[in-house]
Amino acid sequence: MKKFWKWTNLTESNPTERILTLNGTIAEESWFDDNITPQLFKSELNSCSGNITVWINSPGGDCVAAAQIYNMLMDYKGNVTVKIDGIAASAASVIAMAGNNVMMSPVSMLMIHNPATVAMGDHNEMQKAIEMLEEVKESIINAYEIKTGMSRAKLARLMEEETWMNAKKAVELGFADSIIEPDKKINEDEKEKNKASDSILFSRRAVSVALQNKLKSHYLANAGANTGTDITDLEKRLNLLKP
Repeated sequence: MKKFWKWTNLTESNPTERILTLNGTIAEESWFDDNITPQLFKSELNSCSGNITVWINSPGGDCVAAAQIYNMLMDYKGNVTVKIDGIAASAASVIAMAGNNVMMSPVSMLMIHNPATVAMGDHNEMQKAIEMLEEVKESIINAYEIKTGMSRAKLARLMEEETWMNAKKAVELGFADSIIEPDKKINEDEKEKNKASDSILFSRRAVSVALQNKLKSHYLANAGANTGTDITDLEKRLNLLKP
């Protein structure tokens, strides 16, 4: 069994906030007849209390695993915040719907489509597979309907068309609640630019003051022999040069 999930902040010093990261395919081996893996996930989920942030970057995978994870997160007592930082497609989009608050990166994507399977056998087996897929689709629509409030007919049509949504479109349709805003911090280049501006500003002021003092001293030393501009007028003119 290859784990596609990872818990962080699972320490006694910070028990109130945990991060669950879902990366890659949701269960490369189906949870359909697996009693061990779902129980492992559930025991890790319920090993601590407090709020959870779920980061998702997944192209999808096993719909049975996605349904079970969705149910576990929906049943969890703490607050669940979902953040999509890459892609939440197919089965991964179902898991995303379990968030009390679903947030998307400005460059992330969400995709919904019809469920698919591989079937073998005669026409009876093919018909059973078709009926099974129809029921799976209806169960997926349940999750989308709860989150978006959209009609089942419209959701079914979006799935038929394999709909891709950027963050703005997902928020508009109700699949997400908000877009993750980048931290509004001054980057290092901007900081250096500001430092340079301060230095230039200081240098200009210092030169202006030094020039004024030098001219004043020179004028006072030669006051008896100089019939030029009065020092008071000169100071006023020099003050205009100050930044």
